[in-house]
Amino acid sequence: MKVLVINAGSSSVKYYLYEMPRAEVLANGVVERIGQEGSNLLHYVGGETHSEEIRVEGVGEAMELILATLAKKDVGVVEDISEIVAVGHRVVHGGDEFTGSVVVDERVIASIEKFADLAPLHNPPNLAGIQAVQRKVPGVRQIACFDTAFHSTIPEVAYMYALPYELYEKYGIRRYGFHGISHRYVARRAAAMLGKGKYEIDAITCHLGNGCSVTAVKRGKSVDTSMGFTPLEGVPMGTRCGDLDPAILFYLGDKGYDVETLNRICNKESGLLGLSGVSNDVRNLAKIAREDDARAKLAVDVFCYRIKKYIGAYTAVLDTVDALVFTGGIGENALHLREQICSGLTQIGVQVDRDANSGAIAEEAEISTKNSRVKVLVIPTNEQAAIANDTYELAGDRLPAGSK
Repeated sequence: MKVLVINAGSSSVKYYLYEMPRAEVLANGVVERIGQEGSNLLHYVGGETHSEEIRVEGVGEAMELILATLAKKDVGVVEDISEIVAVGHRVVHGGDEFTGSVVVDERVIASIEKFADLAPLHNPPNLAGIQAVQRKVPGVRQIACFDTAFHSTIPEVAYMYALPYELYEKYGIRRYGFHGISHRYVARRAAAMLGKGKYEIDAITCHLGNGCSVTAVKRGKSVDTSMGFTPLEGVPMGTRCGDLDPAILFYLGDKGYDVETLNRICNKESGLLGLSGVSNDVRNLAKIAREDDARAKLAVDVFCYRIKKYIGAYTAVLDTVDALVFTGGIGENALHLREQICSGLTQIGVQVDRDANSGAIAEEAEISTKNSRVKVLVIPTNEQAAIANDTYELAGDRLPAGSK
């Protein structure tokens, strides 16, 4: 059974074609710089790269290009796109309506549209990908996998803000959490690595990339997470500020800053970039910091300090912690930052083996010492595989006999 996984953003669409259930990647790629000069397709198949510069104006056009490429004579892997039995889509915001991945129908489409106000950079392109497949392959089964779904188990005491209750009732203002597909995947892998069932593990999972979030997982379920009503809350990120005193925005508003400017500052000009003034990339900042750039060092130190604070807070929430997990581009590769984050956490049972940490680059590994009460793990996230599995399970039950 061939399953196509789509991750559509405002300026790019990533795709993976799997042969299920053996989870073999037949081809993958990305359409980049959508709606911009120099838009292009990168298509990977059989160890080779096919590159094509082509003007792509929107997600719909990108989807048509992807489907055509997958069936193209020289670089394709199917004779006809009808061989693709199901398509799984990453959808960022499902509000509080979805507790797991679902088969796409008109009700689901309406919900994705409704929550577009809460994720304006993500839900509209996610929906555009779904609608493009509907037009091009109208009979194919589609599955929506929500980043918010894993966090649907967060209790009321953790998801409510101390605002007038009617704002929650009228506008749904509450903590939703994001990166759920990633947090769920690494929590399941951590359980397997420790020889536990998926609902037997208590863990703190740190998804650290250009976007960052920390989640408390109790008995395999999310019970708290650092991102909130939007992906802006939580730890500092590449360009996002994370937690701050909301009165700062009121103060700046009185100084003449309008809402659009404040939104841009918080989402695109803050975080590592805002503190350092030079880069949102921790690789660059680590190098510059070693050259005695005080602001670059400050940016890295603030980043690590805030993550450490969340780890401490979630240790209190969980009471017992089996594992601390690092994932995402930073979590999987930035060994010096992992060591800095974990330093001083011996009182909660975290001890890192420096040699093991140095050898753990973008691969599953245990980097804690033998005496560490909490196992410290590096687990590369694989959101596309998680989406492929959900899509196979949901679509497989609804297919005619013999179609797998």
